[in-house]
Amino acid sequence: METSDKKTVRLDKKTALFKAEHYCAYQERAQQEVRDKLYEFGLHKDEVEELISELISTNFLNEERFAQAYVSGKFNIKKWGKIKIKQALKLKKVPEKMILKALNKIDYDEYLKVILASAEKKSGLITEKDPYKRRNKLITHLMSKGFENNLIMEVLKSNDLY
Repeated sequence: METSDKKTVRLDKKTALFKAEHYCAYQERAQQEVRDKLYEFGLHKDEVEELISELISTNFLNEERFAQAYVSGKFNIKKWGKIKIKQALKLKKVPEKMILKALNKIDYDEYLKVILASAEKKSGLITEKDPYKRRNKLITHLMSKGFENNLIMEVLKSNDLY
């Protein structure tokens, strides 16, 4: 016998708007995150879309600002590459145009420095003796962080890590 601890409480639009404003003020959110939250409040599609419009017009919700903050955080703090960041933003249903605009704000030289730093850090941790397997592990690691293959090769070759 399973009983759900969480009962869906249907909020009125005014309360839902207040909670959504608080939710957006806490940190930048994607429209889809807010939409999902509003559905959790028990609102219907037309009410959700109306509140989304309200949040956009009052500047609580700004998809471009969210994309920029997300890219900045994932690159500067988590040291993710552009491919991984782009995939994560696509999962949040951010429009392609906004994703590309935010990704283009990453400084190219800084991006290469992050690839190099990540490669050097991982290189020191790889215990493999065979140079081919060692290089392969390093490249696989960097690709899993979302860096582009051509840039990985460029950085590894120019810094004698290849």
